[in-house]
Parts: sequence; structure tokens; C-alpha cells
Amino acid sequence: MTTSSSSAAVDDDETPGGTPEPADGIREPEDPGADAPGGRDRTIRGAALLATLIALPVTLLVAVLAFAKLSPDAPAAAPSPSATTSRAQSSTPVEMAAPALAARPATVCRALVSQLPQTIRDLAQRPVTAGPEQNAAYGDPALTVTCGGTEPTVPATDEVWRVNSVCWHPVEQGDATVLTTVDRETPVTVTIPNSYQQPLQWAAPISSTIVATVPSGGAVPAGCRG
Repeated sequence: MTTSSSSAAVDDDETPGGTPEPADGIREPEDPGADAPGGRDRTIRGAALLATLIALPVTLLVAVLAFAKLSPDAPAAAPSPSATTSRAQSSTPVEMAAPALAARPATVCRALVSQLPQTIRDLAQRPVTAGPEQNAAYGDPALTVTCGGTEPTVPATDEVWRVNSVCWHPVEQGDATVLTTVDRETPVTVTIPNSYQQPLQWAAPISSTIVATVPSGGAVPAGCRG
């Protein structure tokens, strides 16, 4: 008696496990993300977030540049009072007298005038009609400096002002304040028009030059001692 085989024939196109075999016999690698859709989603979301982070600063920069271009220019700041230049003034020589001086006062006055500043605050120096070696003038109306002459007599009840180590005796004359030194070997007189307020401020730079060029001397009033 003949016994028949119960085993089924294996298809040439299938592997023993039942997976179809490619015709060329080469199996493609499996996609690792194929069985993990959640991982693919996280990758896509991370890429989108990175793109957003890069695009946001660029967008802000473009907006700022556009705003700056469209904004009107800010008005220029007004110059501060300290930055102002010299006042407009006449260049005509200032009329001044030039009495003859003895040798010593003439030497002292020449030294003084040669060291005076070219400007006093915002007043520029002007030429004078006589005695440029003993006279000087500034601004318009003119503030004048006269070196030499007779030292004034100061009443005991009068004020004396000490400015930068120089003692001045003030006298009001018409539309000006006249300051004369009372503690120097050779007197110096400064006439300050009333249009220039606070006369002592105008005398300050002149005082510094007097200290450097005119020796002290004479009977110093009690108010200037110290």
C-alpha cells in the first residue's frame, strides 16, 4: 500500500515565515519610523519650533528698521547758554584817554595789558583810540580797563569787595559801575556798563591777571585784609 505525503509544498516566492520575498532577493531596510508615528510627529513639531525661533528675531528687526525709517527726525537740541559765541559788537575803536605815566607805573601797566584775556566772558576785546599799553576795552557797550592814575580815597563807611585776591572799591557813576583797586602798587580801574549785570563777575578774570602782573601795595582797607 502506498502512503501519500501530507506536507504542503513551499512557494518559491515566500520565506518560511510567510513574508513575501522580493523578486531580486534583496530586502529593503525597514523604516524605523514606520511603526512609530508619534516619533515622526515630534520631529516635525521640533523643526517647526526651530523655524519660528529663527524667523521671530528677523521679523522684529525688519519692523524696527521700517519704523525708524518712517519716523520723523528728532528736532535738534537747542544750544546751551554756555555754548554761545561772543556777542555781536562793533569793531570801532573805543575812545579812551591816555595820560602820561611815570616809568614804574608805565612798566607795570604794560605788563598788565599784555596779559589781559582776549575775551571777558562773552565780550571780545576791541581796539582803543589811545594808550593801548595802558588801556583795554571789551564788548559793546564797552567795558573798559584803565591802568595808572591816582589811588582813590575810600571812606570808612564805603564797601570794598575782594574778588580773586584783589580788593575793589565800587562807585556808581551814571549808567555804569566803576571798580578801582585799593590794594595795588598801581591802581587799575574797570568801568562796567549797567547792562552787564553782577559787575563782580566781570571783574573776576581781570583780578586774576592783576594778581599775576601788578604788585600789591598801599594802605589796604580793613575790609580787604585777611
